[in-house]
Amino acid sequence: MNNKSKYRLMKYFIAALGITLLAGCHDDPATPAAAPVNAPDTVPVFVIHDTNVTKNIELPAELLPYEQAALFARVQGYVKDLKVDMGDKVRQGQTLAIIEAPELQTKYAEFQASLQAAKAKYMSSADVYQRLSKAAQAKTPGIVAPVDLERSRNQYLADSASYEASRQLTRSYKEVAGYLVLTAPFDGVVTARNADRGTLVGNNQAILTVQRNNKLRLRVAVPELYVASGAVSKTANFRVDAFPNKLFQAALSRKSESIDPQTRTELWEYVFDNSNRELKTGSFAYVKLGLQRTGNSFILPPTAVVTNQERKFVIRVKEGKATWVDVRSGMSTDKGQEVFGDLNNGDTLVVRATDERKPGSTAWWKVGH
Repeated sequence: MNNKSKYRLMKYFIAALGITLLAGCHDDPATPAAAPVNAPDTVPVFVIHDTNVTKNIELPAELLPYEQAALFARVQGYVKDLKVDMGDKVRQGQTLAIIEAPELQTKYAEFQASLQAAKAKYMSSADVYQRLSKAAQAKTPGIVAPVDLERSRNQYLADSASYEASRQLTRSYKEVAGYLVLTAPFDGVVTARNADRGTLVGNNQAILTVQRNNKLRLRVAVPELYVASGAVSKTANFRVDAFPNKLFQAALSRKSESIDPQTRTELWEYVFDNSNRELKTGSFAYVKLGLQRTGNSFILPPTAVVTNQERKFVIRVKEGKATWVDVRSGMSTDKGQEVFGDLNNGDTLVVRATDERKPGSTAWWKVGH
């Protein structure tokens, strides 16, 4: 064997030795093994505890007069005199306008004359009946025939009824004549004047409108979602566009105790003391209400609630497996979404729930802090 052959044989031997050493390194137990392909994923979860839910909301409202009356002419006539104008303050019982109705006055005089005639006839019949009745009681028989006494009595009763009917009719026309004077039903201010002197008026158009504005009604429509929650305070702050930097306070007086089927709201009414006439009726307002749930409930992060076309649910971890629990939404607060369902204190829920995580699935449930 020459030198060249020895050299080639030595080269092959060294290469085989290197391959053997490399194979031995793969069998070394100190080398880490690859992670299993089907290892469970890590899912963040949290433990729930019930709490007392409060919420502050701002709702639109309107300011209305405490009392308002539109004054009409009960009978057709002409405006004889208007003693007030728009913006005037009035007192209860004060005369505001006088209506002139010549036909009514003529008719009243006619009924008065008829009343006098009926009265005279009634008194005459009464006198005749009394005389005959007295004569019939005399000891001498036959002075008054019984038929004449009965006829006199019937005439007396008929004339009495006619007189009473005439008296009542005259009285009714006298009361109607009283409608010709319009008076203020309460203390307030005239907010509208729709007629002038000489205008023909009737019961189809209000002549004056009077409002009591020393107190105002603040009415706010509260959505059905919040009506079961009680107000934290019996007073509420509100603002109006006329005073954007000022808050006013009104006291809760009453609730409608019914849900409007068209708006799905309940009407709450507050009363505002407007003695200084600072605010105007008809103003648009914004009311800030503090609401509080009567009992405790659960507040969850929005990501923990799944909503699809079929249901709304959360994913609860029980005995290491995922389960779906149907819930209903309540109030939305700064801390999260209020929910109701078959949940208990200490339940563990998935932080980021999805309908892709099916019931019965497992994972590495990691409780967040």
